[in-house]
Amino acid sequence: MAGEYTLRIEQGATLSLVATWKDSSGTAINLTGYTARLSVRTHHSSDTVLLSLTTANSGIALGGAAGTITVTATAVQTAALTAPVTGVYDLELVSSGGVVTRLIEGGAVITPEVTR
Repeated sequence: MAGEYTLRIEQGATLSLVATWKDSSGTAINLTGYTARLSVRTHHSSDTVLLSLTTANSGIALGGAAGTITVTATAVQTAALTAPVTGVYDLELVSSGGVVTRLIEGGAVITPEVTR
């Protein structure tokens, strides 16, 4: 079952989040061979993706045996977002065997930039 977390994105600022995926005993899960993807949309059924971060586009970096997941959106990427907006997102990990695990999900809040 995915954890719940509200993703707060500040328009025009760099977004950087780091998490470690651990098993029930607290041991980091080895992410070698995994890929990851995160999408932000205005609502679950929307076809429009507001922000897409993946291992393929370098928006997500996986830390192998350390189990770390680093999510990054540049200030240029967040400046291009319309704000204020509320929406939804999820972060999925895909094993080399194709097993998809939704790690976290929740609301997304994009706040407007004042200083430009």
